[in-house]
Amino acid sequence: MPTFRAETLLPAPPRVRLLLISVLAAFALLTGSLNGSAAHAATAPVYPISGYFIYGSTSDATNTKKLTDIKSVGGDTVITFGSLLKPATLSSIPAACVISGINCAKAATTGVTVNRYFTYSDGSTWGSPALLCARDKTVTSGSTVYTILVLPAEGSGCTSPSGKYDVVVINGTTSSISVSLGKAATSLGMKYYAGLPAPVKRTDVTYLPDLSYQTTFTKFTERFLQYQDKVNEVPGLAGFYHHTEMPLSDSFTWDPVLALYDLQNAAIAKFMPTRGAIVSPYIDTRKTAGARVTTDQVRQAVSNIAETANGVSLAIAVQDGMGTGKAGAFFGNESTTGVDQYAASVVGSGSWGSKYLAPNRDYFQAMADGIEGTGAELWANIEGMAPATSQNPCDNSLRGQTTKARVDRQLQQLGNAPVKAISFMWDPYYTCTGTWAPLVERSKAASSTPVITDSIFYGNGDVLVTGYNLSGGSISVKWTDVYGGTYEKTVAAVGFNASYGVQHGLNPRLESVTAILGSTSLGSGKYYMVNVTNGAGAKNDAFYSDRG
Repeated sequence: MPTFRAETLLPAPPRVRLLLISVLAAFALLTGSLNGSAAHAATAPVYPISGYFIYGSTSDATNTKKLTDIKSVGGDTVITFGSLLKPATLSSIPAACVISGINCAKAATTGVTVNRYFTYSDGSTWGSPALLCARDKTVTSGSTVYTILVLPAEGSGCTSPSGKYDVVVINGTTSSISVSLGKAATSLGMKYYAGLPAPVKRTDVTYLPDLSYQTTFTKFTERFLQYQDKVNEVPGLAGFYHHTEMPLSDSFTWDPVLALYDLQNAAIAKFMPTRGAIVSPYIDTRKTAGARVTTDQVRQAVSNIAETANGVSLAIAVQDGMGTGKAGAFFGNESTTGVDQYAASVVGSGSWGSKYLAPNRDYFQAMADGIEGTGAELWANIEGMAPATSQNPCDNSLRGQTTKARVDRQLQQLGNAPVKAISFMWDPYYTCTGTWAPLVERSKAASSTPVITDSIFYGNGDVLVTGYNLSGGSISVKWTDVYGGTYEKTVAAVGFNASYGVQHGLNPRLESVTAILGSTSLGSGKYYMVNVTNGAGAKNDAFYSDRG
């Protein structure tokens, strides 16, 4: 519901009512209250995206600079990818990892039977904080630190009843990426999600995780978390990111990925219960794609993922598919409009409606329905790139630069469903220079641009508009009434509420304003178009429509 409604004030003619509401709205902006609720004057514009995937560094200075840059455009969250726990052989253990001239893995397991060998490299030194069992070792060779973990192949703790053990040799530098990022995030009041370990993919079904060594992988995940608990117990470490991804599909094919989420979330709940987790599935809504999914399927799929939480605060940040051409950001009355050049490079020329099953807006609403009551949160992962063409190169990436207006379109397609919008990914897509300046610079330059996410056309002629950067200015509405008459009207934007998202349990950055059109109606099933020009003189640069 809007913060105030015209009909709740007094039964006055439309022109008088508009004058009274405009006066009250102006008064509210000065006093910070409207009908006893929190309606505040606009603060400095902040872009709606509040988190980014990044590559971390072992350098404190580099990480602090990157997070500072991200904070300057409204980011408060950063996420890194995990690394693979790879099956290995004794002969493939790095030659520099030796103890008294003997292969370090062999030296650490003298007198016991080795079941399997593994290697792991996450760019960080683990060292002595990771040593929990008598056979665990650490070796330094130049700037490289090797940590050898000897895990029981059966049982728990440090001893295997059968005498069989698995050996993991961890390869890292003399610094720690996760510790450095935790420190930087803490100092800047930000949140950092560290990438979890992941198994390699199967050789027979290459898109599924290899769970043939699930017991070892589970124990290694636990040791990873115990290490983080020792060295990275800082406020900036908000949780962990599930590196293994899957489509948002309800097919049993993806049960192995769900099993992986389940076991790793259980480990987080056991060893770092105050930390959360993020998983980022993707949607593929192309009509010709073998992996396509319907809105009904994603409704069930997001619920299935939520069930893996095991008591952990779980965010499901769904990739919106616009950077890969797998999904479409369009409104229903744009179904016959041609796809843009970037989508066309993937799906070919044609209309949005002929290439995609439904708009992203419908998918995110279905996800919101599916996640309700599960305890998990729905986030959105905006793909901050576009399918590559000859006109939009971005360094040597397989994807290309995108435009600010296209990202705005992606944001408004989310509606008000996700409680947070993050983006893949900061480097290189927000920092590369190609056809245009870096996206971060273009985002800053257009930080005051309004983004409309949703609207409600009430029966009395009021139109509530929600989104970002909406304060002040005017609202233009084009609509069709119940008699078939078409109208277009521009009125003052009144009743600005900076706390709309907070008050309604939505994305806390969401704002609202109201257009008072006067006595009118909206034809059933008819589309209406909304444009906002805010107090800074900026107009939304992405088409918005809704249907009654």
